[in-house]
Amino acid sequence: MNVQDIVKRCEGLFEDLEFNAVKQWKAARPGAKAIGYMPIYVPREIIHAAGMLPVGIFGGGDQIEVIQGDAYYQSYICRIPRSTLELGLTGRLNCLDGMLFPSICDVIRNLSGMWQILFKDKYAKYFDVPQDYADGVGGKFYIHEMQALREDLGRLAGKPVSDDDLRRSIAVYNDNRNAVRELYAYRAQKPWQAPTSEVYLVLRAGCVLPPEEHTALVRSYVREADLVKRPQRDNARVVLAGSFCEQPPLGLIKSIEMAGCYVVDDDFQLCQSWLLDEVPTAGDPLEELSKAFLHRSAQTPSKYDDRKEDKGKHVLHQVKSRGAEGVIFAAASFCDPALLERPMLLEILAKHNIPYTAFKYAENTGQMAPIREQTGTFADSIKLWSAA
Repeated sequence: MNVQDIVKRCEGLFEDLEFNAVKQWKAARPGAKAIGYMPIYVPREIIHAAGMLPVGIFGGGDQIEVIQGDAYYQSYICRIPRSTLELGLTGRLNCLDGMLFPSICDVIRNLSGMWQILFKDKYAKYFDVPQDYADGVGGKFYIHEMQALREDLGRLAGKPVSDDDLRRSIAVYNDNRNAVRELYAYRAQKPWQAPTSEVYLVLRAGCVLPPEEHTALVRSYVREADLVKRPQRDNARVVLAGSFCEQPPLGLIKSIEMAGCYVVDDDFQLCQSWLLDEVPTAGDPLEELSKAFLHRSAQTPSKYDDRKEDKGKHVLHQVKSRGAEGVIFAAASFCDPALLERPMLLEILAKHNIPYTAFKYAENTGQMAPIREQTGTFADSIKLWSAA
């Protein structure tokens, strides 16, 4: 497929709220199961090792009207739990045999309990993560959590998940993460060749495709994108931060690009890029997954970290390693983790003389003109400052 066909396919997967790709995967494998997971990070290796399809659930975006979901949550919280409930209550998630709710915030914690009440016949688990980063404390706790998930999925699959199963799945996801890193590196080098509005769709395809297929798709996109020469513009190179959970609508990403910005790094869908290097396939697989999470994972507002000297280190690395000229903080409205951390990160950026701007959005944001104007002004000011 050429790059246009790849993007068109990914866009079709992105817009399909009936999850037909998941249904087709299950139909081709009678008896196989699919497990949904909310944003941020869960060890998808365990789901894959159980012979199941991990399915990323990122709410309904701007394609769904929330009616039933509004009855279960207040209006002063983010939109993603309400639209996720809408997907479930309208039967769109019937193809899933279970749901995992990673430790993102109190809202998602409560959503896991609501899910257990509303969908009693489905497997549901709140997947907690450590807040202590010593191997003998937080690491031990995290291994215990992963072992419980491993046993649960083994019972659901009808067979135990062996260490060798896990090692094979770790190798599969190592390759997938490497492909995603290659995509991000290519975009940072040639952002005009790989617009973020396309990169985002390629990433989202990984939420419903088996990892092996997604890895091939990512590499195919990079290869084909390089064959089509696109015009290079004098756009501002920016890091987009704060969108780690509730995702911005595709129109917002396009508006940022149309306003004169090249997004050269982001924190979209951290399920695919949370771990920063390969997980060793030798040794105890759960222990290796634990060490990768504790010591070699990205900083995010949802990851507890009391090491003040490390605060902001990740976003500074993004700016420097990608050659960014500024940072755009785009956080979901009412997102406590992002909005509470933002002032601390802005202070760090100011200390390092890195330009920034900030705004809030909802996954169904429809009015893009103010965002485009703010972003365009920011891009112009970057170019003026750099020329001064």
